[in-house]
Amino acid sequence: MKNKHIPTPNLHAPIGKQMRILIYILASMLLFLHTGTGPLHAQTLEDYLLQAAENNPGLKAAYARYQATAEQVNQASLPDPELQAGAYIRPMERYMGNQTADFRLMQMFPWFGMLATQKEEAYHMGQADYQLFLEEKNRLFFEVKSTWNQLLLLQGEQQLAQENLEYLMKYETLTLMQYQAGNSIALPSNNFRLANDSKATSSTNQMSGMGAASPSTMQGASSLSSGMSSLPMAGNSGGLAAILQMRLQIKELESTLQQLEANKEVLQYQFQQLLNRPIEADLILPTAWERAKLPLDKQDYLEKIKESNPMLGMYASEQMAFSQQAKMAKLEGKPMLGAGVNYMAFSSRLESGMPMGGKDMVMPMVTLSLPIYRKKISAKIKQADYLKNGAAMQQEETANDLTLQWASAFRDWEESERLLNLYEEQVALVEQQLQIMETTYSVGNLSLSEVIQTQQLLLDYRRKKLNALYQQHQSLAQLDALHSPSLSPSNPNKP
Repeated sequence: MKNKHIPTPNLHAPIGKQMRILIYILASMLLFLHTGTGPLHAQTLEDYLLQAAENNPGLKAAYARYQATAEQVNQASLPDPELQAGAYIRPMERYMGNQTADFRLMQMFPWFGMLATQKEEAYHMGQADYQLFLEEKNRLFFEVKSTWNQLLLLQGEQQLAQENLEYLMKYETLTLMQYQAGNSIALPSNNFRLANDSKATSSTNQMSGMGAASPSTMQGASSLSSGMSSLPMAGNSGGLAAILQMRLQIKELESTLQQLEANKEVLQYQFQQLLNRPIEADLILPTAWERAKLPLDKQDYLEKIKESNPMLGMYASEQMAFSQQAKMAKLEGKPMLGAGVNYMAFSSRLESGMPMGGKDMVMPMVTLSLPIYRKKISAKIKQADYLKNGAAMQQEETANDLTLQWASAFRDWEESERLLNLYEEQVALVEQQLQIMETTYSVGNLSLSEVIQTQQLLLDYRRKKLNALYQQHQSLAQLDALHSPSLSPSNPNKP
């Protein structure tokens, strides 16, 4: 069936007209495909966090444990009634007749308030497990954010290394031209290696099991020795040494780029695993990494942590649960009441030729338990009090530890802010210096090695700025992990 919106080419039309019609058809099909599939939008970190919350199996397991504990609320109920039944093989002769069977039904009732206390205790234990679920969610979100930050750090280091490689290749070409012309070339100093030191793989030192291997100098030297025969033998020995030194740096940068790409691939697999997605799923990183902003003040963060940290909430729920356990132990010291009915079946019998009895009998019954052994009751009450005090001490210790983590995270945040401001100023100054030096070099009043050293210094400051930006985002992720966004979690099983 032909689409009425797409014209059919006329084969008898002139060639030029046919070509125009075909172009129009292709343009229409491309427009249809573009509008039909919709635009592809890059996913943000918040989108990936939502996917992790929905798909991560560890988080699902934590929520399943909470649901299992919450079901204990529905388990608080009356004891099952007891039914006793007995039948006489030979009817027992009684005054009312011959008794053939005996039925007894009894229902026990705990002391007033016992069932409500059991439900309250089960609810608080469920709340404790729900807080553990929130803590597991915070831990997952921190891992996702941390891996995301490491990916952006590696991407930034790749960009800097690629820019450094392009600069070195450009300056190598200029040096080779000067060498061929027989001009005097000064050897770069040790500062020439700033951009290729260990800081080029600083992010790999922060990832467990992903240490980047240092580039082999012997491999770089061997590759250079193979190309020495192609170098022209004009100029001085210093120019040749400068060219060889640049080529060594180029080989090291190429090896560093390969190692950074390998580290990035492993981090991408780790990120996909946290989201429980296939490792080949698309992962789009932002091209620019902006500075982070704190949504709260320093003291406001501390207050929010004390109010909503899941571990503090868990210990608070445990204390309330243990209080209910002590209350239940006291109620167990009260008697239990029972109510029931006894039904006795009779059949008539002949007595002196006269039928006698035969009417069934119903007898109401009540029972009362006598909790006279008080030692076990006192032990249960003391046990609940000890557990409650232990939970209170754990809560206090956790609050102190959280305060220390808050202070440490804010120290790192403030340090990163100071370093970012410093490196931004240094980058701006070095860029101005580099512009002046390039102008001076173009008129022949400056050596090439000094320009290269300044360029390496600029890349080094940009790398330091990148590391400070990574530290800033990591500090913010740590602060977010200390509290839960769900300030008032709801429990559908609340009594």
